Amino acid sequence: MKILFVCLGNICRSPLAEGLFQWHAQQQGLADRFTVDSCGTNGLHNGELPDTRTRKNALSHGLQLEHRSRQIQQQDFAEFDRILVMDEQNVTTVKNLCPEAFRYKIHKMRELDPIAPHADVQDPWYGGEEGFETTFQTLDRCAKAWLFHLVSNVDN
Repeated sequence: MKILFVCLGNICRSPLAEGLFQWHAQQQGLADRFTVDSCGTNGLHNGELPDTRTRKNALSHGLQLEHRSRQIQQQDFAEFDRILVMDEQNVTTVKNLCPEAFRYKIHKMRELDPIAPHADVQDPWYGGEEGFETTFQTLDRCAKAWLFHLVSNVDN
């Protein structure tokens, strides 16, 4: 199964979600069942590593992020089985770019969040370190929920 994580610039939330999902899949011995990637709805940071603050926070939890930012492409809609988007603004953008036949693949990242289902994953870009930690905790919880959901459901 191929999973794509999407945020605005692909330097904070989506590369962290990608890394966390991949890490949890490895911990559960399920890494071979998934291919993961992330991208942004804009291309302002194409080719860049994740934001320094995101990498620092992830590393404090033992997670090293080496993804290089990229913008979402038309072929992503056909290629990926699930497209997990961080917030409502980017969901709208992704749906507007996506051919009708593939829109069923688009979900909000927090759709399965037991604490705040369907809420946005807040962008930590303008905040301090506490915002990056909050984002980490939110995405960690949601990555686990999505992994459990995807391996538990036969329709995948």
